Amino acid sequence: MMVCEYKPGLEGIPAAQSSISYVDGQKGILEYRGIRIEELAEKSTFLETAYLLIWGELPNKEELEAFEHEVRYHRRIKYRIRDMMKCFPESGHPMDALQASAAALGLFYSLRDLHNPAYIRDSVVRLIATIPTMVAAFQLMRKGNDPIRPRDDLDYSANFLYMLDEREPDPLMARVFDICLILQVEHTMNASTFSARVTASTLTDPYAVVASAVGTLGGPLHGGANEEVIQMLEKIGSVENVRPYIEHCLETKSKIMGFGHRVYKVKDPRAIILQGLAEQLFEKFGHDKFYDIAQEMERVVEEKLGSKGIYPNIDFYSGLVYRKMGIPTDLFTPIFAIARVAGWLAHWKEQLAENRIFRPTQVYNGLHEVTYTPIEKR
Repeated sequence: MMVCEYKPGLEGIPAAQSSISYVDGQKGILEYRGIRIEELAEKSTFLETAYLLIWGELPNKEELEAFEHEVRYHRRIKYRIRDMMKCFPESGHPMDALQASAAALGLFYSLRDLHNPAYIRDSVVRLIATIPTMVAAFQLMRKGNDPIRPRDDLDYSANFLYMLDEREPDPLMARVFDICLILQVEHTMNASTFSARVTASTLTDPYAVVASAVGTLGGPLHGGANEEVIQMLEKIGSVENVRPYIEHCLETKSKIMGFGHRVYKVKDPRAIILQGLAEQLFEKFGHDKFYDIAQEMERVVEEKLGSKGIYPNIDFYSGLVYRKMGIPTDLFTPIFAIARVAGWLAHWKEQLAENRIFRPTQVYNGLHEVTYTPIEKR
């Protein structure tokens, strides 16, 4: 058997062929089905973008209205899942609650009719519709409150923000949140998407696929990084402390959260858009001193590490946007999952089209011909 070169983290090794999204990390380009992310952020909506990713083309007016109607109709969750969530510990992380809840959906929709287009569509609609409801429900229930029922007259993003505090959101805030979902919905073969495709390749149900991906997204080196960015800004505390903090990180070789990316060697195009969205929110709802700290951090890091291709990634500014909306820090990553579920489902659908179960090889570096030692002689 031919032994291939070992690459830690499979860096640079293609794991699939995909037509869903494209990244050029040297030029800072991100496209969904060939459409630049900047254009989608300006002109599209999250549900339209989700449709584009999953079914491969932009919907016409009738198709989009039908998809939006189906998602609105399936927003509510079964009372048994709600009762199960009430038993979760209040101190538990919302990502753990979401993973358990997403997996539990599979108990209620256990039929695996993976060759039936109607089953695939129903699963897509149900997951996109219910994931936000479960995130909002756990947020309220861990405080001892009953969850807020979805409102069918509100669009996707406005409804989620409403379910957090039973207040209809400002239109600008709802639109900014919708754009955030567009920016986070898909990003080629990242860790959670790879996890989703590996799980999908076994031909299990889509709820297990999403639960697997949620668990992967929760790590601090992936989706959880946006929470740590806010914690870092809180720790720095002021603009004056930025340079000493950065220099200390460089001296101790500590990670600077929100900077650097496995793919991008320029500023993440999503971070550029998010920075503009943050400024829109600050202009209307008041400034955030953490933004001044963030800007100074970007200047100092570029000065120190720009030559190495280390610039802000999506996590650096997304937390500031959600913080201005009054969203708790530990909900940042579940919100990432609300968006990314559509990307995972696009890859699930693509994987099913030409499936082959993932079975990579390994480079063995252990011992051989070891003699068994009886327990009395160990």
